[in-house]
Amino acid sequence: MLETERIVPVVIFLHKGNYPTELILGSHRHQYLQFRYLLCNLPRLSYEAYKASDNLVARLLLPTMNYPTEQKVDAYAQAVRGLLSLESRWEKQAKYIDFIDTYANLDESEMVLYQEKYPQEDNTMTGKWIAAIERSREEGLQQGMEQVMEQGMEQGIQQSGVKMLLRLLELKFGADQAEANREQVESADAETLLMWSDRILTAKSIEEVLG
Repeated sequence: MLETERIVPVVIFLHKGNYPTELILGSHRHQYLQFRYLLCNLPRLSYEAYKASDNLVARLLLPTMNYPTEQKVDAYAQAVRGLLSLESRWEKQAKYIDFIDTYANLDESEMVLYQEKYPQEDNTMTGKWIAAIERSREEGLQQGMEQVMEQGMEQGIQQSGVKMLLRLLELKFGADQAEANREQVESADAETLLMWSDRILTAKSIEEVLG
């Protein structure tokens, strides 16, 4: 369809290990397709070689690369710094910061060290969370007013609060965690939803919000 005459397969591995360099498709009797691929084993790539790269993908993948344990926080910070400098759209930043958080997997003490060593990056992301929350609250208010007309005051406010909180949980902790806690959020009253929304700014985990 695209008049493609040349295909180069690339396989990216996120974890340490020894991997085959070719794939064979077929049954026990027949082989239908056999090819070698370019292998990119991220844990074998040097963090130092890519920490200042202007390639957004490389910067996002820094936490998966090879670096001494004492540089874990630095790898996280350089990934966040790359995200902020190379991607201007907030929606994309919110999406990719979740990826960085997942693969860096900083514990509480490491997060405190990051905030101390890199206050500018931390404050920038916090400011963006505040702006996102304000936007979500405005959207929630608008949706609530529309639902008030259709369903009544109390139900409209509760449903708009549910939508707003689920959106905030998705932005900060990822879609999977937001969906896993959907039932608890949908069953909460309006006062509880407001309390949970206020906790999001300082919470480090979804348990701190809904606990």
